[in-house]
Amino acid sequence: MRHLILLPTFLLALALPLASLAQHEETARHISPAHTNGYFRMAVLIGHTFIPMGTEPDRLAVPSWGLDLEYWFNHKWGIGLHNDLEIETFLVEQEGHEEILTREYPLVLTLDALYKPWKQLVFLVGPGWEIERNEDFFLVRAGVEYEFELGQGWDLSPAFFYDSRRNAYDTWTIALGVGKSFR
Repeated sequence: MRHLILLPTFLLALALPLASLAQHEETARHISPAHTNGYFRMAVLIGHTFIPMGTEPDRLAVPSWGLDLEYWFNHKWGIGLHNDLEIETFLVEQEGHEEILTREYPLVLTLDALYKPWKQLVFLVGPGWEIERNEDFFLVRAGVEYEFELGQGWDLSPAFFYDSRRNAYDTWTIALGVGKSFR
């Protein structure tokens, strides 16, 4: 349980100095979004991860917290370290096996490519890892979110993403995030 508190604290301690480096004063002249310099974005998310329950179409809804750390190279392309902690212990059948897995507060870390094709709509895809004390899994994440600007660099972002764990199980998550951009 102690590592569940230390890891988010460590990630936040790592993110804050990076975010403060990205802060600078905006110039008085108008700059086209196509020519903006890179910027950092940090978001905290709360959501539910839906986990398959055997061969039936039922799914278990597990509460989850997320911390996203992103760097946007320009207004269209970015890279993000997306971290999610599922805050429950649960059982799941491993795909292709008759084995039941116990998952205790798994932590999912992904490194995603980010793309904004239109306004604040963000598509993301990337590899990741589910870390859990019984067994870890490689995964691939794909998702979408929309950042509703609230002003002064703040945004509210509903998100949906799908995680496919290699030789294990797949999950999907819906979440709501509050983000802050540091330009």
